[in-house]
Amino acid sequence: MTTTPEPTGSSSATAHTEAPDYGVLRWLVLATFIVILNETIMINAIPRLTEEFDVTTRSAQWLTSGFLLTMAIVIPTTGWFLQRVTTRQAFGSAMAVFCAGTLLAALAPTFGVLVAARVVQAAGTAIMMPLLMTTVMTIVREQDRGRIMGNVTLAISVAPALGPTVSGGILALGSWRWLFGAVLPVAVLITWVGLRNLAVGGETNQGAIDWTSVALSAFGFGPLVFGLSQLGEGSGTGPSWLPAAMLVVGVLSLGAFVARQLRLQRDGVPLLDLRTLLHRTYALSLGLMALAFMAMLGSMILLPLYLQGVRGLSELQTGLLVMPGGLAMGLLGPQVGKIFDRVGARPLIIPGAIGMLVGLALLTQVGATTPYGMILAAHVLLMVSLAAVFTPVFSLGLGALPPPLYSHGSSLLATLQQVAGAAGTAVVIAVVSSRETGLLADGADEIAARVGGTQWGFAVGAILAVVVVAIAVIMPGRVPSSYDEEGAGLERAD
Repeated sequence: MTTTPEPTGSSSATAHTEAPDYGVLRWLVLATFIVILNETIMINAIPRLTEEFDVTTRSAQWLTSGFLLTMAIVIPTTGWFLQRVTTRQAFGSAMAVFCAGTLLAALAPTFGVLVAARVVQAAGTAIMMPLLMTTVMTIVREQDRGRIMGNVTLAISVAPALGPTVSGGILALGSWRWLFGAVLPVAVLITWVGLRNLAVGGETNQGAIDWTSVALSAFGFGPLVFGLSQLGEGSGTGPSWLPAAMLVVGVLSLGAFVARQLRLQRDGVPLLDLRTLLHRTYALSLGLMALAFMAMLGSMILLPLYLQGVRGLSELQTGLLVMPGGLAMGLLGPQVGKIFDRVGARPLIIPGAIGMLVGLALLTQVGATTPYGMILAAHVLLMVSLAAVFTPVFSLGLGALPPPLYSHGSSLLATLQQVAGAAGTAVVIAVVSSRETGLLADGADEIAARVGGTQWGFAVGAILAVVVVAIAVIMPGRVPSSYDEEGAGLERAD
């Protein structure tokens, strides 16, 4: 297995007598925040890009869809990759690829080059997410894990929410190229400092990659996310049958992928080790996270549509209204982690899941004249509740795995986030569109139809939250340890 090197200057001899220095992790967290921010940073730039490159809005959406599609294809391979290289090598490779894509995007002379640059960016981003989680689980002591994982929550959950707000501010000041020009020097600086602080050594496992698994993974997760994204866009970018066809291809390929991984677990080296799912706490955490991400990302899409389409707010006004929720979620992440270290998961996960349900239930009541204060309060409650859920679940789920499965568990979790996000958006948009169409057919005016669709969309999130509450109730408070603590306290569920 890969042993993630400790920060420079630490030693295993003092691991039990001195508080370890986790300073190097801040650079991994910052790097992950920067790369994930780019998932959603292009949303507000779409109208401007359609004019500059003379492309349709549907074509311009590939700047976001292509990014997510690449992530879905690359992430499943990172479990294998992270066991073959050291943390320093993985970090350097990921950030070099991301910086190269960012530079290419800033200088892109044509739309095709810009899309290709986004694909390169996404390849680097796909490595950073599992790398950060695997590193935390490997070098952080069990009693410190919640506090550190709170910062991971900040990077993984808050960055996509802040992407549109950041891009709106940059676009108000200058060209869309500054979306990349402003990010590039920050990414280069973080890469340089991170490489200086990461130790050079580390053990790796050598072994050939199973290219059949890579192909099945690409034909599984790629079409699945693409099909869901097309459904989520409503009209899609091609024939009406294309999303359904992509979903069928994705599901069949994933079935073949799973079968091959199960065989390789017996007589080879799997690309993605599915034995992670045999650990009950990890499996429950995975399900809870998927449902919570579906509800969160569905709401992220729905609330701006309501505020702009029903209430007539501008993009800037919308960004300012939803920003407090994102900031609250980010600021609370580390504090929630500290509480988790002291009291365990249940005192956080159960109230957080209930708060998530209440917040979404309140949003089902929005109308054409709902006070903005009530909308703001409901959104902040939702984001704060998600912060109370995400940090403990990340820590608890990955902590339930034995060390050799950390990279595979992180990879599977990151992959599921992409699929859940696409699924949540697709389901919410489908329900909203269906409700709006029905109300318009019954004679309702456009605003009333949009309000009705919005209410049903948030109701989908509330239903998902009910299941989240049910899973939260059966989650353990802590994971019983069955591994000797050696540097990082490692725990297992069963």
